[in-house]
Amino acid sequence: QTAQENMSEISVSASSGLTEDQLDRLAGLERLDALDRRDRRDACAAAEAAAVRLGRLDRLDSFDAEAQGRALLKRLVDECGQEHLVSGWPRDRAASADERRLQSQLLALHRSLAGGLDGYVCRARELLEASRLGRNPLDGYRPSLPVGETLDFGRGAFLKYEEEGLAAMRGAAFVLVAGGLGERLGASGIKLDLPAELATGTSFLALYAQHILALGAAAGSAACLPLVLMTSDDTHARTLASLEAGDYFGLDRRRVFLLRQQAVPCLADGGAALAVDPSDASRVLTKPNGHGEVHRLLHSSGLAAKLHGDGCTHLVFFQDTNGLVFNAVPAALGVSVRRGLALNFVSVRRRAGDASGALIELVRERGGGDGGGRVLANVEYNQLEPLLRAASAGASGDEPDPATGWSPYPGNCNQLVVALRPYVEVLAASGGVVPEFVNPKYSDASRSGFKKPTRLECMMQDYPKSLPPSARVGFSVISNTTAFSPVKTNLADARAKSAKGEPTYSAASGEADVYASACEVLAASGVRLPPPVHAIRDGVGVVDTPRVVIDPSFGPTLAAVRDKLPTPHAVSLAQGSTLVLEGDLTRVRLPGPSLDGAL
Repeated sequence: QTAQENMSEISVSASSGLTEDQLDRLAGLERLDALDRRDRRDACAAAEAAAVRLGRLDRLDSFDAEAQGRALLKRLVDECGQEHLVSGWPRDRAASADERRLQSQLLALHRSLAGGLDGYVCRARELLEASRLGRNPLDGYRPSLPVGETLDFGRGAFLKYEEEGLAAMRGAAFVLVAGGLGERLGASGIKLDLPAELATGTSFLALYAQHILALGAAAGSAACLPLVLMTSDDTHARTLASLEAGDYFGLDRRRVFLLRQQAVPCLADGGAALAVDPSDASRVLTKPNGHGEVHRLLHSSGLAAKLHGDGCTHLVFFQDTNGLVFNAVPAALGVSVRRGLALNFVSVRRRAGDASGALIELVRERGGGDGGGRVLANVEYNQLEPLLRAASAGASGDEPDPATGWSPYPGNCNQLVVALRPYVEVLAASGGVVPEFVNPKYSDASRSGFKKPTRLECMMQDYPKSLPPSARVGFSVISNTTAFSPVKTNLADARAKSAKGEPTYSAASGEADVYASACEVLAASGVRLPPPVHAIRDGVGVVDTPRVVIDPSFGPTLAAVRDKLPTPHAVSLAQGSTLVLEGDLTRVRLPGPSLDGAL
């Protein structure tokens, strides 16, 4: 428009006579205007042509996807015994909208599954047949006592390993398995939004972020340590919303990665027929296939390889509602580094007979087409006793060690420290797939029909079964401290467990253990504390201590907390008091001789 106005002014001047220089300038402006009009026409034409091409590509892609969906469904029917999916469909006509919707879903599932839908059905048939025949997946193995590290919190080797782990923390990345909602606990949102304790109201997600920030700062890391969250369809949007609402709780959002877990098809019977959704006959019923999916996602997304390329050396896997896991992480990382472990289970002492998974060394005898070998692995409690009884000809099972009173088989907490280089190599070889299992609930003695559809599942802690025999696998038990107290049991079930004297893993016990764990840190630093009191809170047994919260910003390790309490022996806390330590309170002197109130 400005060029046109200038030309208009020059044309008026030309009628009254122009110099040669002015005429040249006028001609130049006319040429520029012509070029401008041509460029605008060309740009519009190019945009229109691009839109036409994109539309054609979209139609081709849609046509191609439809063709692939039809071909996949035909293959499933002809080769995989899935005739029921097309039962009642008229032949020799174009697919209806509902039929195309089923084909589209099947194609999406096919693309997301290792080995595709064909491979999934094939693996399911093998596992379902083994289940029908009652085959024990541990046949061919004999149990052996596991070898690992048991460290006394605050003493000797623990402090040295904690120091070594903190030095290696700059190479750590954290993987949080966060696919669950809080419905079982009576909450409508994600479990990560639940408060770890009520003294400060800090959510689990905020607490984990604060730990990661504090550990990175204490280790001298120039960049924020990475955090990977595996979400599900139920939690993905809400997890992202919580991060945004909290401004990522101080984390560098460029170093926070969300991986959404994919669902897998459900199976209707022992022949691995894909289950049709009872609420929608044009869809296959799907469910998540377990937290072992995190390994495939880290591989397929390229994130594991990227983190390794960025200089990360270890991954720390942890669960969504165990607020005490970071009590053990630095020392466990130190054990991994010093022992050169490909995988280190961060575990806890376990009572003999407890209904929880146990770590045990499985030894496979030579023969049966392989060279034998041994692996430290998790064995579920319902398989542990039969395995031990069979190995001892019924003489002994899961019994306490007379010297300690604890089971010789420590408890699995689904908290892992994994060396990243061998992890990337193993995932590349396996496609990120860890061993799968199936757990159908049979409807009758024939073991062919199910009470409800089942599906293939996988567990995060089964990763060591994919490692080569040369890989070193160990465990780290931190004794005399509370490092495992997840919140996963509803109130009614917690009351029932409490009445039996079992750990409740409830909101009440989780909060009480946050305070008890902080008291253990203060006691290990020299602060005088009253003995814990066993109490019943709303029908749930808990251990009552002073309500102490040690924010990670005050000290992410025991050594850091000790350094900030120069006169701990001059201080004592009364039962019923509340103490919150937050921020860089260097060389803080707590009021003495006794705190009986809130500070």
